[in-house]
Amino acid sequence: MTMITKESLPQAVEKALAAAPVTDLHTHIFAAGFGDLLLWGVDELVTYHYLIAENFRYTGMPYEQYFTLGKKEQADLIWRNLFIEHSPVSEAQRGVLTALAKLGLDVGSRNLASFREFCSSFTPGEYIDKVFATSGVSTVVMTNDPFNAKERAVWLGGGCDDRRFQAALRLDPLLNAYDQTYLSLREWGYPVDKRLDRTSVEEIKRFLREWAQRMKALYMAVSLPPTFAVPEDSLRSRLIEECVLPVARELDIPFAMMIGVNKLVNHKLGDAGDSVGKSSVRPLEYLCEKYPDNKFLVTMLARENQHELAVTARKFRNLLVFGCWWFLNNPSLVEEMTRMRMELLGLSFVPQHSDARILDQLIYKWDHSRKIIGKVLVDKYGDLLATGWRLDEAELKRDAEGLLGGNFWQFIGKEPMM
Repeated sequence: MTMITKESLPQAVEKALAAAPVTDLHTHIFAAGFGDLLLWGVDELVTYHYLIAENFRYTGMPYEQYFTLGKKEQADLIWRNLFIEHSPVSEAQRGVLTALAKLGLDVGSRNLASFREFCSSFTPGEYIDKVFATSGVSTVVMTNDPFNAKERAVWLGGGCDDRRFQAALRLDPLLNAYDQTYLSLREWGYPVDKRLDRTSVEEIKRFLREWAQRMKALYMAVSLPPTFAVPEDSLRSRLIEECVLPVARELDIPFAMMIGVNKLVNHKLGDAGDSVGKSSVRPLEYLCEKYPDNKFLVTMLARENQHELAVTARKFRNLLVFGCWWFLNNPSLVEEMTRMRMELLGLSFVPQHSDARILDQLIYKWDHSRKIIGKVLVDKYGDLLATGWRLDEAELKRDAEGLLGGNFWQFIGKEPMM
């Protein structure tokens, strides 16, 4: 057994993290069988909505005009504004360069046409293999919305047969817009009404049960606004307590809540127009205490919520905190949050998920995240060594595998899909 010294610690941590298979527990990417729902390649990478928002910091072009452009024209415009006329120092800009460099491309050439040529030489399936191998990701959990017509058709046609891509049943339309989506449920053979009577509750539970089983969903999930409250006199609160949580208990799968999105504060930006707000942690405490037999996966979007969230996880073992989401996926904040969580929760959390919408983003998000997680681990292990505690390589391997995926699989009570 190789013991770790202060001198060997940084290299040993880097080695352990590099070797640990990654389960990315929340993404928006798709397997090849989902057709054009799978987004990949440099033009998609450069026109990601983070970069769309950053692009408008440098141009007076009307929003509407940008969205009339074709994908290639949009990419050309953003490449010029964000990578040629200004140094690409933001995390989203740097991420594009990291992904391209890790794929073996010469980013110093600044030659977008050559990057396109490289990507076009692959089929979607080949590109998936390339990205998974480059990123060290073994499994991703998709976001799967049965109210999306394209996705629904895939699942009704047999679903996904690529084990690297696991499903999560997304419930945003059901929970956040029931007054509209109940009509779709009725059309699909679930006799529900707008008032959510007792028959409706049972039919919605049937809907959730059938779709979770059809997808083999690892969990059910919803994105929630800063104003989220439960219990309250609302359809969403009733749907969660009377429908979602009973089915989650029955199927023994967690309910994932991503809390803190202010939707479309600038509607002209489309997907790039969402913002962030501070939320209350009280609803989470209520749910964890009242429903101890349910499991909750939670990430919150506001920096101001992170300490309360970690403290809440200390109190409730049915809560697993995960990831540095969206506007928090910046190196300074990822390090701050990872360090704080480790100091409060030990190793009993999931430090990161990619939230990737473009396949290529798996590369940069996990490359950047491993470096930050490694930096925090070196500091914390160093503190242990300073007390006279001994560590060996097997323990570092165990800890790395837990942080990069094992903690998630243990929490949901399933074997890793590798």
